[in-house]
Amino acid sequence: MVVGYWVVVITGLFDLEGDAPWLGFGGVPAGITISLFIALAWLLTLAGSVFAAGPLLWAVPVIALGAAWFATRVLIAPLRKLLPDGPQPSRGDFVGRRCVVRTGQATPDFGQAEVTAADGSTAVVQVRTTGQDRLNRGQTALIFEYDADGEFFWVMPYESEH
Repeated sequence: MVVGYWVVVITGLFDLEGDAPWLGFGGVPAGITISLFIALAWLLTLAGSVFAAGPLLWAVPVIALGAAWFATRVLIAPLRKLLPDGPQPSRGDFVGRRCVVRTGQATPDFGQAEVTAADGSTAVVQVRTTGQDRLNRGQTALIFEYDADGEFFWVMPYESEH
């Protein structure tokens, strides 16, 4: 099993960076799932070979694989709840969103604003204005670009059409 695992890793036969839906264990990274499955299968095979004798010895690997499969599914179920589903949010997700200035002013050199993500959570981010724009505390701005080198967002004044 271990040799088979490493052959899969080396050849890139399956995507082991993502989760393992092809094993029936979606939602948990494949490396964790496969490692747990192999460790359980090995342990159960070892224990079964001690207790089984004679003609029943051939059934030990089959039973151990089935039991390891079941035990892996049971043990990774709590992990699914701890690991987030889907793609993780990135700073680029804020581009196109409105934000509210939280510092005294937002200028070309300094500023912070609060932005609300698609999931409803909020974040305070570094913002900068262009040209002569100055935004005061409480003003709404539109995030139009993210500067990865400076790790801040470019904003411009936003006027509501109410």
